[in-house]
Amino acid sequence: MPRALRLVISIAVLSTAACTRAVVVASPAAGNTSERGRVSIETFYSEALGADKRVVVYVPPSYGYDGSRRYPVAYYLHGLSGSQGDWTSKGDITGAADSLFAKGTPEMIIVMPDGDDGWYTSWTSQLSYRACADTVRQESPASYCVQHQRYDDYVATDLVRFIDAHYRTRADKEHRGIGGLSMGGYGALALALRYSDVFSAGASHSGVVAPMYIGPKPFVAPAKFASTIPELQTIAGAYGQRFVNYWGTDLARWRETDVLQTAVALQSRRAAIPALFFDCGTEDGLVDQNRALHSELTRLGITHSYAEWPGAHTWRYWSTHVRESLAWMGSRIGSR
Repeated sequence: MPRALRLVISIAVLSTAACTRAVVVASPAAGNTSERGRVSIETFYSEALGADKRVVVYVPPSYGYDGSRRYPVAYYLHGLSGSQGDWTSKGDITGAADSLFAKGTPEMIIVMPDGDDGWYTSWTSQLSYRACADTVRQESPASYCVQHQRYDDYVATDLVRFIDAHYRTRADKEHRGIGGLSMGGYGALALALRYSDVFSAGASHSGVVAPMYIGPKPFVAPAKFASTIPELQTIAGAYGQRFVNYWGTDLARWRETDVLQTAVALQSRRAAIPALFFDCGTEDGLVDQNRALHSELTRLGITHSYAEWPGAHTWRYWSTHVRESLAWMGSRIGSR
């Protein structure tokens, strides 16, 4: 049974004009309150989405008894068809954090928002709340549908502002990073690069990090990327309509939201490029994309960290390797 399911839960609902807060307190390991962090479930209003959204927040072990200390913040994004609770219930990110912090990794607040299936971007084709509510989903429209699909501004602006206002954060980009898996892996790298004035580090596990990559498969340098919309639609396959909603049928729009092209744009302006980390399982269908991004960043002289480990596109892989990205994140945003 995952650690998150062994929590002793105490819920207190606090209402304010800005948010609704439900506090979930983990039972201390072996009676030692200094060894475990605390998890809270928050609800806040996002201007970018025009809706209330939920977010899970982990505060490290010392947060409760050191009332003056401020902490760096790592934002972790879920994958497609996921939710804000995935990293705690399936990925045991809190257990990994507790263990790392006990061994000397700088303590961080970890924030896990509800990103729907929004791809952490502003959609070219905005979907009305009513149209969204008419779709068949297990979730209720109130928890899934939004007025505007501006998921990048939601995370990088609204969520960051909310966390900085309600938690003791070190509220600058040097102490703020973002990570994620699969769809969230794309989101983490794309947001870190696009909002380089907000985040100084981005980490991806098994991310869809090069949606425009078309070959060779298996990967052999040099990488080839789509240069026409029909090529893009062929690549997208079953996800074609989703990607059209996100990025439309304008090749320039696709390039604008592409991880590699965003990094190149920063490099060409001689702007600071956030620290980048990404990994992928050797049996993962996305490994060629990740290898292509690694190859191109290396060719361009853009500093980054890349790793491959045995494994597929599964929670077994992510729960095993989230400690690598957390340790890396701590070394980037927690040691300054």
